[in-house]
Amino acid sequence: MKVVLFCGGFGMRLHPSTENTPKPLVSVGGKPVLLHLMKYYSYFGHKDFILCLGYKGYEIKKFFLNYDECLSGDFILSNGDKRQKLFKSDINDWKITFAETGLTSPLGDRLKKVEKYLDDEEIFLANYADGLTDLYLPNLIDYFRKRNKIACIITVKPSVVFHYVSSDKNNHVTGLCQLNQTPMRINGGFFVFNKQIFDYIKPGEDLVYEPFQRLMKDRQLISYKYDGFWASLDTYKDKQRLDELASKNSSFWEIWNNKSSKDADQSSC
Repeated sequence: MKVVLFCGGFGMRLHPSTENTPKPLVSVGGKPVLLHLMKYYSYFGHKDFILCLGYKGYEIKKFFLNYDECLSGDFILSNGDKRQKLFKSDINDWKITFAETGLTSPLGDRLKKVEKYLDDEEIFLANYADGLTDLYLPNLIDYFRKRNKIACIITVKPSVVFHYVSSDKNNHVTGLCQLNQTPMRINGGFFVFNKQIFDYIKPGEDLVYEPFQRLMKDRQLISYKYDGFWASLDTYKDKQRLDELASKNSSFWEIWNNKSSKDADQSSC
């Protein structure tokens, strides 16, 4: 199943980290958030990626063209042997399509521009490319398949600490609680789509506004509630939090590290 990753945004809320770096390449625990997310999908067997590029997309291309797994993993260098052998390769069986989808294109337009790369996919996955989770992905896909709908989003509890304020008609405050303690849920950015989604997108549109409104009207958009670990790299404060988790060996999203070790992968660097 192919995975579409939206990698074209400016990441304004992450400045100064995105001043010279596209948001998907901003590091979390020393590695780009995009790489974490791709490893997540790869862990569940989804290794065919379509990257919708925009702002500084050439930097993302350069990253993968020059990517050297030996610099971040264990490898063997034999005496007199100029070749290195990795114990484990992450991306040797990945397929990555780099698609230029415009500098300022909204998400719906970006998705529409890669429709040609999804002709053979009845169902595909999509993501904002800035979210991390320990969600067991097969459960989400099974949930979607059984309901025979066109689109599904995961909904999560917000992690922000802003306070939700309710008041009466005289503006007296009647309630005050942290946003993440209310019944409210937000879009978690992990999507499953049937190819019919393209019938709901018109040129120049965003994804979650006009197309999703049409889907809701036709009762074709469903949600999947998830209360496990979820985090978004949206602000510099989010980056600090995720870096802190990584430094404490609490990278809950790195579910691939819980996988039992296998025989060494003798892939050449």
